[in-house]
Amino acid sequence: MDIYRTFLAIILSFLILIGYQYFFVGFGPNEVPVEEVTTQVQTVTPSTPTPARAQFAAVPATGATAQAAGAVAMERPARDARNLLIDTDFYTATLSEEGGTLTSFVLKDYKETNDAESPGMQMIKVDGTQGYPLEFSWGSVAPVSTFYATESDRVRFQNNKASLVMTGHGNGLEIERNYSFSKDSYLMDLVVRVKNVSSSVLQGAAALHQTGTPFREATAANRFLFTGPAYYAAESLEEVDSDDFENGPQTITALMDWIAYEGTYFMNAILPKADSMQSLTMQSAGEDIVKMTVNGSLDTLQPGEEKIYSYQLYFGPKKLDILKSVGSNLDRAVNFGWFDVIAQPTLFLLNFFYGIFKNYGIAIILVTIIFKAVFWPITQKGLKSMKNMQKLQPKMVKLKEKYKDDPAKMNQEVMNLYKTYKVNPLGGCLPMVLQIPVFFALYKVLLMCVELRHAPFIFWITDLSAPDRLPIGFDIPYVGGIPVLTLLMGGSMFLQQKMTPTTADPMQAKIMMFLPVVFTFMFINFASGLVLYWFVNNLLAIFQQQMINRQKKG
Repeated sequence: MDIYRTFLAIILSFLILIGYQYFFVGFGPNEVPVEEVTTQVQTVTPSTPTPARAQFAAVPATGATAQAAGAVAMERPARDARNLLIDTDFYTATLSEEGGTLTSFVLKDYKETNDAESPGMQMIKVDGTQGYPLEFSWGSVAPVSTFYATESDRVRFQNNKASLVMTGHGNGLEIERNYSFSKDSYLMDLVVRVKNVSSSVLQGAAALHQTGTPFREATAANRFLFTGPAYYAAESLEEVDSDDFENGPQTITALMDWIAYEGTYFMNAILPKADSMQSLTMQSAGEDIVKMTVNGSLDTLQPGEEKIYSYQLYFGPKKLDILKSVGSNLDRAVNFGWFDVIAQPTLFLLNFFYGIFKNYGIAIILVTIIFKAVFWPITQKGLKSMKNMQKLQPKMVKLKEKYKDDPAKMNQEVMNLYKTYKVNPLGGCLPMVLQIPVFFALYKVLLMCVELRHAPFIFWITDLSAPDRLPIGFDIPYVGGIPVLTLLMGGSMFLQQKMTPTTADPMQAKIMMFLPVVFTFMFINFASGLVLYWFVNNLLAIFQQQMINRQKKG
């Protein structure tokens, strides 16, 4: 049994060492491979119109360029396009009359980096070469050539609400884009009215285009997290690998709650109304740039007839309570996978304690104490079992010597010995096994939740979502600064290992004492918040072991 327990401990440490990569990739939302996407492709193309019925050929909803579809330009006034500023409590955005698109969207409560002089988080990561977010096309009207005039050069708020009407004309169409904003919300509304002002019948398919590039955070662990195009359909979150459409656009026909370009902490999402979307097209628009298009169905407009297309827009943080308030399953963008049942209460507790102490480091310590209190009785039994196993070691040595030529008899006698003294040989491993799900759940919370991004603790620990490093004036190879908290965690784990009763032979004991070294190296690039949790958990385990040792002496 001793060798089994040793191997179990080594296997558990190995799982923690590399398992988190597997859990983030393997247990996360489904990725849509090329083979699955192509089976769902439904190219939305209109029937060829006769000259008596239609003036334009509709743009195919396959992601083809407007130029290839014979796009035409709308009317343009003599003046240059204006940029209109939208200033709310949460963001500052810029809308351009050229295309009616967002050219800038800066969050006020979040910074690009953790530097004191860092600007606010810019949600528009493209320069317009491949297009801006929220371009709109209908039929043969190209989004890039559409001028949307406004009556005012300012967006004025009244009672925390504001709207902006942008209108484009030409080629028999009047296209009106009506934006609505709230001072105290990231959520925006976009209603597009397309009216046939010609004397001919027009056909066209509406398309709202979303162009984006990754919101990548500069941390070692975040390379294991998804960033890119995603959508939610049929009660399932689908995150799509951009390699799937490198060789051409992919179109998926499904009823979607939302489509988005998402990173670890932020997302640009479109929530289309049911009658405004028939399919989603994704295609590469350059290096690290993806264009997603929300395609409507083919519509036919009689002279004087109009069609309304409605969308909600969310450009902001992936903060769970905000996303839940938006609805449309937008909160499912924060996906904890199998550990959701633990991660969600953990996040609630962290935010609860943060509301009191205004420090997420203190919140992590208090949550660790709560977790330890929950597991305290089980851990207590496990430690006592290990202590009793240590007492039985001399008897077990005698049994092994007595029945060394009869392994079956020896195992039987050993089991009888366990029953007589009511000892569970695996009882000491149970607490460690139970902590593994908590470990992974907290890991995901600390790495995925925007609340912990750039959250300071004390002294040199200014970002609990990043590894801790104490600057010393020069860089140490591989680590940079000194990982003080990680070294303290390793030292506490070594002390805990020394205090823990063991029945292992000297060789096995040396192997077990090597584990703190393995864990120390493993935790060097982990989020400092996770290291803090493990360090505090070790201190509590040492305290509990000390209590048991004193009871035994008494």
